[in-house]
Amino acid sequence: MPYDVIIRDGLWFDGTGAAPQVRTLGIRDGVVATVSTGPLDTTGCPDVVDAGGKWVVPGFIDVRTHYDAEILLDPGLRESVRHGVTTVLLGMCSLSTVYADTEDAADLFSRVEAVPRHYVLGALQSHKTWSGPREYIEAIDALPLGPNIASLLGHSDLRASVLGLDRATTPGVTPTDSELEEMADKLDEALTAGMLGMSGMDAAIDKLDGDRFRSRALPSTFATWRERRRLIKVLRARGRILQSAPNVAKSHETLNFFLQSSGLFGRRRGVRMSLLVSADAKSSPGAAQVIGFGTRLLNKVLDAEVRFQHLPVPFVLYSDGIDLPVLEEFGAGTAALHLRDQLERNTLLADPEYRRRFRRSFDRRKLGPTLWHRDFHDATIVECPDESLVGKSFGQIADERGSHPLDAFLDVLVDNGERNVRWTTIVANHRPEVLDKLARDPAVHMGFSDAGAHLRNMAFYNYPLRLLKRVRDAQSAGRPFLTTERAVHRLTAEVADWFGVNAGTLRQGDRADFVVIDPAGLNADVDAYREEAVPFYGGLSRMVNRNDDAVVATGVNGEIVFRSGTFRDGYGDTVRSGRYLRAQDDAGADSSSSRSSVRTDVRVP
Repeated sequence: MPYDVIIRDGLWFDGTGAAPQVRTLGIRDGVVATVSTGPLDTTGCPDVVDAGGKWVVPGFIDVRTHYDAEILLDPGLRESVRHGVTTVLLGMCSLSTVYADTEDAADLFSRVEAVPRHYVLGALQSHKTWSGPREYIEAIDALPLGPNIASLLGHSDLRASVLGLDRATTPGVTPTDSELEEMADKLDEALTAGMLGMSGMDAAIDKLDGDRFRSRALPSTFATWRERRRLIKVLRARGRILQSAPNVAKSHETLNFFLQSSGLFGRRRGVRMSLLVSADAKSSPGAAQVIGFGTRLLNKVLDAEVRFQHLPVPFVLYSDGIDLPVLEEFGAGTAALHLRDQLERNTLLADPEYRRRFRRSFDRRKLGPTLWHRDFHDATIVECPDESLVGKSFGQIADERGSHPLDAFLDVLVDNGERNVRWTTIVANHRPEVLDKLARDPAVHMGFSDAGAHLRNMAFYNYPLRLLKRVRDAQSAGRPFLTTERAVHRLTAEVADWFGVNAGTLRQGDRADFVVIDPAGLNADVDAYREEAVPFYGGLSRMVNRNDDAVVATGVNGEIVFRSGTFRDGYGDTVRSGRYLRAQDDAGADSSSSRSSVRTDVRVP
């Protein structure tokens, strides 16, 4: 039988961390049928990729995206797939669209993830046909998917569906015993349907959108630990995962996650947990090292299974005016973001009493980690109607004017129209030597891209390629911090196994999700700033990555969907390459199909 695809003479990484070897891969019926040291018969094969001098690796897995609305409008998820991502996870940070009605789901999602609410609401109104997890999975799986999809159930989605969004976001309201059991039953229903686990969010900086309960914190932030323990008990019984974010204002409560993850105290097993976030934050320069050591120690002592997600590149943020999530750390920042009308917002920013309140909270140094370093000398203007200010920091402007840096910031916004001033800063991962240590720290795993969210604030769709570039550059400079095969493992099989999704390896018999990379294309373009208009978001200009010289081809389920900078005809529209990947059951097998597919024509000459 002929092969569907042959990838010839590439340096093959299987995803397990084993040393790479030059091999030719033969793919048939969506499976890696042959891994050969010699040439394969190309007769009848419609697609032969010459991978000489290239790397052939398993498709990357993005474990933290917010594509929950975008996937309904653009099932191809092109901004990830063009960079070699073949599996994406939805339902992160307590947000999913499984149980909540359309208006509630839009209010939960839009402001937190900085996607215009009317597009989120419109997508759900046009496409939401489900009322529960089984129907949700069937609806997603029926889309003309580009990559493979897996998902978690969001705690805020779950809580709002049982308590109602009003009660779920009212301080002091706790679920009754029957409501708590209803939540546990709904979570178990989602796990039975094939979801990987549950996601939460404890940090109260994320706010609701809409008019009804605008600026209230997410429902999951109101949950007591009694509620969380009951839901984690369901995850433990099913061997599933929790993804969450501890409350940075109560960092001591992070210990509760280790205690609940623990396999001690008479429990049959631990619960795998993926927490946000391990980063070399400018606001807390020693936090990353403490998190790493503390996580390893507590995991060992408590027999826990906790890791922190890590973005393995500098954390660069952009903002149009005050539209930056980190400003929700301040009550005054939330007050401004509460106002959608530009004139009202400008009036507030100019108000002397408002500024006094903002300065008091801004100057008050908080104990424990914060999201932003609060240094306006490290915040540079990149676009402004007053061109004389472009290239200057707000701190520099304050020095020139003899004013408080916060006043200089607000003055520039008011004088030029708040949303007309675009500025940037690096909030974390700015020290290469610390970034190198984090990349090999066993207490962290790779993720935190936020793909599909914060469209004007950041773009990390290609973070796997950027890590591989850093690894390659360090090796060329004689200062290696990670082998290429270890980096590939961290981006593929390691996170797949942790989250319990059938993906991440490229061996004989495995599903053929792959990316062919030209290492010569891992150049400065992978870090370059780009924007692109989004047709399904009304032409909104979003930040993207564009380094198409790096990815020669991306394949999903044995089909090449992206090649030489171009997607195949019908991609994400009439052609379906991806599928929904249901969670593996307790025995380690996928509940919809075996992780190890039937091996055909296995031959290693």
